[in-house]
Amino acid sequence: MTPLSVTISRARLTYGGTLLFSDLTLELPAGRTTCLLGPSGVGKTTLLRILAGLAEPEPPTQVVTGDGQPLAGRIAYMAQQDLLLPWLTVLDNVLLGDRLRHRRPGPARVEQARALLDRVGLAGRERDRPAALSGGQRQRVALARTLMEDKPLVLMDEPFSALDAITRLRLQETAAETLAGRTVLMVTHDPLEALRIGDRLHVMTGRPAVMGPALEPSGPVPRRVDDPGLLAHQAELLRRLAE
Repeated sequence: MTPLSVTISRARLTYGGTLLFSDLTLELPAGRTTCLLGPSGVGKTTLLRILAGLAEPEPPTQVVTGDGQPLAGRIAYMAQQDLLLPWLTVLDNVLLGDRLRHRRPGPARVEQARALLDRVGLAGRERDRPAALSGGQRQRVALARTLMEDKPLVLMDEPFSALDAITRLRLQETAAETLAGRTVLMVTHDPLEALRIGDRLHVMTGRPAVMGPALEPSGPVPRRVDDPGLLAHQAELLRRLAE
């Protein structure tokens, strides 16, 4: 799959009579993970939903892809809640996209789903129901389901924020490894999370919101939590968030 670059430009949206943002631009480089931070209510998730086609922006908003083709049908979306269906097995939850498209998964698709579960550390749990899993394990299933869609753009809305600190760190590592080479936009409140797995980091602040310049940490992901450079960047992100 060829990585896809995406740009949303001159974005404008009013909600409940309040202008959330106007003339906002965000570039998502092909094959890289972009993290978007900002205070609650600033419009991060709304911007993500515009890209996903779940929110209707106002003119003159434009979404442009690197290949000139529409984004519709080329997006995988991972929410904060795992959204697993409790009556399906772990394996069937990963294959849910096939079911929703009324397509019976063949042996190759089933093997692909098993391989993804193995990759996220859940080999041998294929027949379990979601109720038998911990919160971290459920999010691993959700990550495998997202990857199973094999789309060129992956949108993630605070996917690990409800987990405990250690589980969150482990899933950050899993996500960094499994999403390598894909174009990803992740919304997060956690500067450390963004610094560990992001190639480009932006901060949205203000009302109407403005997009800060990109911060690009060096080094391969996932970065170590005790990396001195990472800690220095964290101080800079906190400064931007406080503005």
